Amino acid sequence: MNGKYSTHFSEESLWEKIKRYSKQAGVKVIYAVLLLFYTMQDKSVGLKTKLSIAAALGYFILPTDAIFDLTPLIGYSDDLGVLLFALSQISTIITPEVKDKARAKLDDWFGEIDPKELQDVENKTF
Repeated sequence: MNGKYSTHFSEESLWEKIKRYSKQAGVKVIYAVLLLFYTMQDKSVGLKTKLSIAAALGYFILPTDAIFDLTPLIGYSDDLGVLLFALSQISTIITPEVKDKARAKLDDWFGEIDPKELQDVENKTF
């Protein structure tokens, strides 16, 4: 993951992007974002790992990524690919508490989620 994207990460810009585009991005993308975000918040996670996570989240936030995000159906596919790659690199340090926080936040935003949608993300990364 290219470190240049980490400069685009801030907690405020992440929440703003999620607030504005969560429905368009979909449950899988937002679940991947939340898993990365909550892992990054863990004090036991090292700086190098946090910078890698920030780069993936920065790519998600950046409005001019490889495929324009508002393009129907495929706009977030590149974002999901980057997020899944980042998750696969840190999968061993994602705790059950992080997964619980991410799922609880999704329930707040989307209502009850089909667990199969979340399992798809987990199967590709864990």
